[in-house]
Amino acid sequence: MANLFDLLQGHMGDNVVDQLSNQIGGADRAQTATAAQSIVSTLLAGLAKNASTPEGAASLNNALERDHDGSLLDNLMGMLGGGGQAAAPAPEQSRALNGAGILNHILGPNQSGAIDMISKMSGLDSSKTGNLMTTLAPMVMSMLGQQKKQQGLDVAGIAGLLTNSVGQQKQAGNPLMDMATRFLDKDGDGSVMDDVAGMVGKGLLSKLFGGK
Repeated sequence: MANLFDLLQGHMGDNVVDQLSNQIGGADRAQTATAAQSIVSTLLAGLAKNASTPEGAASLNNALERDHDGSLLDNLMGMLGGGGQAAAPAPEQSRALNGAGILNHILGPNQSGAIDMISKMSGLDSSKTGNLMTTLAPMVMSMLGQQKKQQGLDVAGIAGLLTNSVGQQKQAGNPLMDMATRFLDKDGDGSVMDDVAGMVGKGLLSKLFGGK
């Protein structure tokens, strides 16, 4: 089964990271790349948690059928550069591009804590992290919608795809996914933030992402 994290990473080449860095105000490229990976991990973990209940999985499936068919990925650079449209978008495209609304559904009250966590992980300031999260949220939902369409996934299939994607990343030793799931499982518990600070203090994240 496809791994959503790997699929999304495949869309984040040098040109996309440069575009993201410029869009949030000329941020450090390495910090932007680490923050983007952290955001993708956090959003996938949040989606998997939401889809772990029948009601949550059904709600997510309905949102995908209504608003997210994967077409945004056909012009990713256009989307990142300025919404991807020259004229006013159709209502369904407006919902597909509504990063703030998507984040509210995925993270709810944990959104501000997630931004703080990712800022500590990446070194990116919180305002830029928040902007980056709003930008990437439609991309994550579009990828999920694309896989639903291509694989013909039903409600249970979507939940399984998310659970497997998160589980594979944790088994592979992705510290960002591990931290994201712990953060969400504890509903933003402060002890997780202490762990993040410890990882940063020991230089673990910079070794993983800055030394390549």
